[in-house]
Parts: sequence; structure tokens; C-alpha cells
Amino acid sequence: MSEAEFSTLARAREAAGMSLEDAARQLKFAPRQLEALEAGELERLPGGTFVRGMLRSYARLLRLDAEPLLAQISARVAPPDAERLAQRYRQPVPFSNGARRSNLVYVALSLTLLGVVAAVALEWRQERAGTPRMAFVSAAQQPAEPPRAAASEAPRVTVASAAPAPRVQAPQGPAKQVQVPALAPARSTDEPAAAGQGRIVLQFDGESWVEIHSGTGKLLVAHLHPPGSERVVVGMPPFEVVIGNAQQVRLIYNDKPVDLIPHVKVEVARFTLE
Repeated sequence: MSEAEFSTLARAREAAGMSLEDAARQLKFAPRQLEALEAGELERLPGGTFVRGMLRSYARLLRLDAEPLLAQISARVAPPDAERLAQRYRQPVPFSNGARRSNLVYVALSLTLLGVVAAVALEWRQERAGTPRMAFVSAAQQPAEPPRAAASEAPRVTVASAAPAPRVQAPQGPAKQVQVPALAPARSTDEPAAAGQGRIVLQFDGESWVEIHSGTGKLLVAHLHPPGSERVVVGMPPFEVVIGNAQQVRLIYNDKPVDLIPHVKVEVARFTLE
């Protein structure tokens, strides 16, 4: 294709009333590329495949038949070599050692993070499945207990009879007698709670520290209790309760046993009784 034949493109463009910049804008090419094509300077263009595609697009825009134009430039532009292109794309992509090390570090960190997340999720599920819940057992569900002996009654304090005190002789006046006064009966710890109050009974199988605050913020108990003892606390709920060595303590709240195991952390139970 001679330069005169290439000028056919420029004449067709001018006949369509388009400037070189307008045609380049519509075809998405640079104006210098269209200028080289119109001048027949194909060596200024990237390659044969690019020239053929550019010529087809330009002819379509100018409403020209592209096949005669392509046939005329076939001698100057060699067709693409399929085998050469295939070999080019079969070549391995080179990676530097630094990039390979970065990829290995990224994979290792990703696997470590996934392992940590999986371990945390497994531990959370096990704790959730194994955590018991606080439950109140009604009196109807409790096993029947044999009636307590007379020891469950309020203890009585009695004074054994003693021989009459000796009389003291004095030189004047009648003799006087010395009498032993009777002791007052001890108060029972089984007194019922007043209206609106709560009643807590603590029974200790082992040594335990107990601290209880009432709903008004008053400190009701802060004491170390020996094994085998029992403590009754009456006050206004809610109660803030702290029990050390809680596995060795039994708690009854308003005549209902309370399970302390769900609230134990490192042998100390902390909870609220409403």
C-alpha cells in the first residue's frame, strides 16, 4: 500500500468533517498513531497485529471496506506467528527469592492465625457446653427426710440441782443463804424471716470464709467459719455473696437449696441472691 493509498484514509476523514483529534478520541488511539497510519509510516506503530486492528477500526469509522486495505499492507506487515506466541505464553513467570520467601511467610502466618481462631472457638464451645446453670429445687422435688430428733428443737440450757449452800453463822442476826440464779434459755437460730426479708442458711463441711452484703449495702457477715458449723443470715435482698472454699459449703435460701458449683472460680463463689 503506497502513501497515496494511505492518504485515502485522510481524505475520507476530512470528507466526514472530522479532525485527526476527533477520530483519535472516538477510536481511543493517540493522534500520533492515526497520523502515522495516514502517512503510511507503519514502522512507527507497535506491530502487525496492532496495525491490522487499527486499520479495521479506522475503516469502520470512515465507512470504508477494510479488506482491500488489509490485503494491500499484507506484504509490509507479517501475519502473527501462532507458534511464537504460544512459546511466549508457555514461558514460566520468574519470581524472585524475596517474593517466594514473602509468600511462605504469609502462608505460615495465615495458618497460625487460623489455628488460634479454631482453638479459641473450640474452648468457647466446650466451656459453654460444660457450664452448669444455677437452679432452685422446690420442696416437692427434694427427697423426703426422716423427722429430726429432739435435737432439732431449740436447745435448752438447764441447771442441775445442787446441795443447799452452807449457812454462814454470824455473831448477830439470822443466817443468810446464797442462791445460784438460773440461766436464761438460749435463742434459736430457726426464727422465720420478717416480711420482705430473705433468710440464708450456710452449712460448712470445711473451713470457709463468707462475706455477705444486704440489698441496703450493709455488711451482714464477714467471718471465717470452722468445719461442722452452721450460720443463719437474715436481711433485705438482694444479697451480694462471696464464699471461699465453696465446694465445702451448702447454702439454703428461703428454704430452697442453691447449687454453688456454677459460680465457683478458683474455689471462690461470687453471686447475687435476689
